[in-house]
Amino acid sequence: MADEKLAKLREAVAGLTQISDNEKSGFLSLVARYLSGEEEHVEWGKIHTPTDEVVVPYDALEAPPQDMEETKKLLNKLAVLKLNGGLGTTMGCTGPKSVIEVRNGFTFLDLIVIQIESLNKKYGSNVPLLLMNSFNTHEDTLKIVEKYANSSIEIHTFNQSQYPRVVADEFLPWPSKGKTCKDGWYPPGHGDIFPSLMNSGKLDLLLSLGKEYVFIANSDNLGAIVDMKILNHLIHKQNEYCMEVTPKTLADVKGGTLISYEERVQLLEIAQVPDEHVNEFKSIEKFKIFNTNNLWVNLKAIKRLVEADALKMEIIPNPKEVDGVKVLQLETAAGAAIRFFDHAIGINVPRSRFLPVKATSDLQLVQSDLYTLVDGFVTRNPARTNASNPSIELGPEFKKVGCFLGHFKSIPSIVELDSLKVSGDVWFGSSITLKGKVTITAKPGVKLEIPDGAVIENKDINGPEDL
Repeated sequence: MADEKLAKLREAVAGLTQISDNEKSGFLSLVARYLSGEEEHVEWGKIHTPTDEVVVPYDALEAPPQDMEETKKLLNKLAVLKLNGGLGTTMGCTGPKSVIEVRNGFTFLDLIVIQIESLNKKYGSNVPLLLMNSFNTHEDTLKIVEKYANSSIEIHTFNQSQYPRVVADEFLPWPSKGKTCKDGWYPPGHGDIFPSLMNSGKLDLLLSLGKEYVFIANSDNLGAIVDMKILNHLIHKQNEYCMEVTPKTLADVKGGTLISYEERVQLLEIAQVPDEHVNEFKSIEKFKIFNTNNLWVNLKAIKRLVEADALKMEIIPNPKEVDGVKVLQLETAAGAAIRFFDHAIGINVPRSRFLPVKATSDLQLVQSDLYTLVDGFVTRNPARTNASNPSIELGPEFKKVGCFLGHFKSIPSIVELDSLKVSGDVWFGSSITLKGKVTITAKPGVKLEIPDGAVIENKDINGPEDL
């Protein structure tokens, strides 16, 4: 039955003219593995907590060389790659999320470029920037990159693979059924970064430039900056792969974690956990760290493994309904590749290296006085004594970036804030200070305005009378 399905699918895929032979073979390989049911199940009893040799504490890393010339040599072995495939649709954007303005009129991409320019200027190095786009963001990205034409850094863009969505009941590619617009296709997860680097020619380009490592991170993670301690460690220890992990909080219980399994380091995702162990997985007692998706990978090792077709990462089936049609997407995650590389490690980094902006509540944090901006680097305000960030919950009125920004004359001071919960039609004036635990609820159909200069500390506000 599986063989028949695959044969029918292969025949249909052969007729798709919109994608390359590499994309066709990559897609069919993924489907063949999925249909064969070859997925390896994790035996719970074999899971061990990694030692400090496997997940190295950041503080245990040696200090990098202070000599400018030595630092330059290290940096010249590095390229930075940002995953730029995400559309900011959740936050009401039409293009890639990296063009959202974060601070002082700068977008994520502006800050990334400024950071690398500052680094290269300081050390006289040549660290290039690569942007991996999906077919949804490619055209927008090319237009955006034009504005950096005079930048002092090399910027390269390439696309990740474009795979056809599979119509679930017939198990045929949707484009072969006539759905040839963007909705008929999908980007197969960031695990595709390794074959896409190879197929685009960018991997060979980097190797020809003498690059040895690539630092991969999501473009919306403002904490993912080049770290000399990590780079120095990897080059001297010859680790082929490094995943940055950080201590788990209750907000991160679903994040993947690193385990030692059959004498190799491996990523364990919640989808792989047997139902009876899900609560144990979510506990922050046994599994204390989670994957930040900041990855450092040796370029020669990527080439070796892609050429050998050895990167058989766990398949993530992603069933969806689009325009009333049930479709299936098969995806992989880059973090799952860790078990295929030699001398792979994790590094347990400070939480400051994980500062993603997934929602407007995250945007409020980075736009506030909790952070300052220097040379493109977003740095935490030392006046904040609490090690963790305030918890912010904003109602649906604040979900889209445009609406969120419209509700604030200026972003309130939150250096002394513990938690903020806002629901209803709430409008903030300028120079407002929030402290402790604050809840602001506008009654249905009522506009609640917080006046300029208000200082609100440990209060529940349900109307103007509470101010």
